[in-house]
Amino acid sequence: MSVLESIHVGGVWRTATSGGTREVLDPADATILTVVAEGGTEDTDAAVAAARRAFDEGEWPQTPTAERAALLRRVAELLQRDREDIALLESRDTGKTLEEGRVDVDDVTAAFRYFADLVMNESGGRVVDAGSADVHSVVVHEPVGVCALITPWNYPLLQASWKVAPALAAGNTFVIKPSEVTPLSTVHLVKLLVEAGLPDGVANIVTGAGLPVGQRLAEHPDVDLFSFTGGLVSGTKAGSAAIAGAKKVALELGGKNPNVVFADACATEEGFDTAVDQALNAAFIHSGQVCSAGARLIVEESVKERFVAELAARAERIKLGRGTEDGVECGPLVSQQQLEKVEAYVASALAEGAVPRSGGKRPEPSAVRPEGGYFYAPTVLDNCHRGMKVVREETFGPIVTVESFSTEDEAVTLANDTEYGLAGAVFSSDTARARRVAARLRHGTVWINDFHPYLPQAEWGGFGKSGVGRELGPHGLAEYRETKHVYENLRPAPVRWFAG
Repeated sequence: MSVLESIHVGGVWRTATSGGTREVLDPADATILTVVAEGGTEDTDAAVAAARRAFDEGEWPQTPTAERAALLRRVAELLQRDREDIALLESRDTGKTLEEGRVDVDDVTAAFRYFADLVMNESGGRVVDAGSADVHSVVVHEPVGVCALITPWNYPLLQASWKVAPALAAGNTFVIKPSEVTPLSTVHLVKLLVEAGLPDGVANIVTGAGLPVGQRLAEHPDVDLFSFTGGLVSGTKAGSAAIAGAKKVALELGGKNPNVVFADACATEEGFDTAVDQALNAAFIHSGQVCSAGARLIVEESVKERFVAELAARAERIKLGRGTEDGVECGPLVSQQQLEKVEAYVASALAEGAVPRSGGKRPEPSAVRPEGGYFYAPTVLDNCHRGMKVVREETFGPIVTVESFSTEDEAVTLANDTEYGLAGAVFSSDTARARRVAARLRHGTVWINDFHPYLPQAEWGGFGKSGVGRELGPHGLAEYRETKHVYENLRPAPVRWFAG
């Protein structure tokens, strides 16, 4: 099998300097999808150098805002042109369903269009009243410089767009390192940037492992901004290296997200059905491999037994299989490593007293679940408590733990009892209660009677160990800018501070 030229430096596609390669596997059956270049330190240094030249000497940072916005819109059009091809690529690479892949492409398109519109609607700067007609004072925004962008394996294209679109809108250059597990859609995105007319050196990609590529990007003296989305351990390590070099840093490090269900949300059959359905979606979309997954179900004691029984029954009926097959609702986990991690979390939960109400094992192979695939049955674990490892840590798999409460205060205490703070939800038919609880939840995104939707115009990020900074929205653009105050004296004259 030939090696895909997956490294793009200074406008040239090539393989790794060392000749290193990596097999990209189909998680549905563990067969080889393709072989990509396995970049190293030398490739990373070359990519940063290209981005540095393009920023310091190239045209992109000085390109008028209207032209930058027009390029982003061309990329959006190309994404829609290639929608089916990219969705298929994303499905085969990550294991998610083909429909999820299509939704991802549409969301990526929306991100590029949003940031194009955002920069086009801005004024030339914020005028500051200096208290004198003889002074013109304005605050303007400029690009940060060379951006190092590290993206995760679960939503490779989507997470890339949340970084690439604002970085380009602001006038930066970048080097992106996708996860070595799922690099293919990001490679395609860079090809579309080139096709759209982005100047050489502005967009560079190095495929390879976190060590050495990601770590080198974090440490590199010519990188001005380091943006990372991924796990807490690797993210804090890389972020510390970036901070040591006085770089701007943005980190999104996951979550352990509560889904709080009050009994009044289940008072009618329609309400009960909706709350159960949303709990199912919260926990099991993309096999739970979502940073904002509603992995902690916290349900009022009076409806807990009925709610969990119905949730478990529906979880058992989820159609599990290869994401490209018709009728499949949930695909495999992304890798053997992730499958073993999920199994270990379930084993520890059972040892600590959790009661499995559904799943808890690998399903039998079938026509849509090939032998060797990384499949794990959607799992509902009852009788859980905050002391359990499976409740405290981000499992990134199809596992939902169940806790219960009796009072509103108890529900809030449980929901906030986590070192993370990315997202959470509250289900209640009492509007005042729902808003009151939402206001008390220490999470960056809070849904009321819903779970998972996000808007490109609304900031995304978390409290606590869920990270630093925000993506999307105006603040997502601000992450990729430096703020400058220009103070102009219109009538200069001697100050005469010193008598001489």
